[in-house]
Amino acid sequence: MSAARQKKEAYGAKLIGLFESYSKVFIVDVDMVGSKQLQDVRMKLRGNGEMLMGKNTLVRKCLRGHLEQMPKLEQIITMVGGNTGFVFCKDFEVVRDILKSAFVGAFARAGVIAPCDVHVEKQVTTLQPTETSFFQALNINTKITKGAIEILEDVHVLKVDTKVSPGHAALLSKLGIKPFTYGPVVKVVYDDGACFDPKVLDISEDDVAASFMSGCAQVASVCLAADYPTLVSLPHTIINGYKNVLCVSLACDYTYPLAEKLKSFLDDPEAMAAAAAAASAAPAADASAGEAKKEKAPEPEPESEPEEDDMDFDLFD
Repeated sequence: MSAARQKKEAYGAKLIGLFESYSKVFIVDVDMVGSKQLQDVRMKLRGNGEMLMGKNTLVRKCLRGHLEQMPKLEQIITMVGGNTGFVFCKDFEVVRDILKSAFVGAFARAGVIAPCDVHVEKQVTTLQPTETSFFQALNINTKITKGAIEILEDVHVLKVDTKVSPGHAALLSKLGIKPFTYGPVVKVVYDDGACFDPKVLDISEDDVAASFMSGCAQVASVCLAADYPTLVSLPHTIINGYKNVLCVSLACDYTYPLAEKLKSFLDDPEAMAAAAAAASAAPAADASAGEAKKEKAPEPEPESEPEEDDMDFDLFD
């Protein structure tokens, strides 16, 4: 067996062994990423995961050869292409932070597609007056200030998704500007047979709870409109029913303890306005009290007698 074949078989065994050991994988794009950056990433990944690069044809062949034992790998085959690699990890968040920290600034190179807009602010450069013709070729207004070239106005050098010209690349290099940052970009996330967009990892528990509550509100609205009681619409039905009872009490002489407070407000508009102002000021008071507690330890409060239940009701809360 030739040495090249042995090397390929060893690579295939390592690739499949990593898929057997790790259920979480980042498929990353390392275009424009230097070997030194990748080496730094490998060092930081020690104890948290492993990075494996390889030729696309070899990777596809290894994956196809083990589909019978690991059918979940089939969907990864179509995602292998370009300068891609695998980052096997135990925890997505820890490894993603490592990958984000691997991005470094780089000079613009001719022929590269600009990933972002690039502006050059007006400034006094360190370039000698002999470089004036260079700026004139790029239609950049300059003047000589104390033996150096001064750029007179802000210049929009590059637009996003446009190709970098040799002139613009040379300009940014002469000014010492590194407009772009390159590093391992996560393209696809693989988690035990499921592949999804990396943006899914940014979804927090609060986002899930907010989405769930929004769905509950829509279901409750439909149930109320259709007059079909459910668990989500029942609280609204009870509250609406109580409002009807309260309206009847206000319209006639019949009263009950919780309605007396509202009737007293209607008889005294000034008291109602004062109660509304106190209710609106309560959040601000709670915020200031919270800040005060951070600065000073809370002191034990004296026990107070419980208030009557009927005095806790406030229709305007």
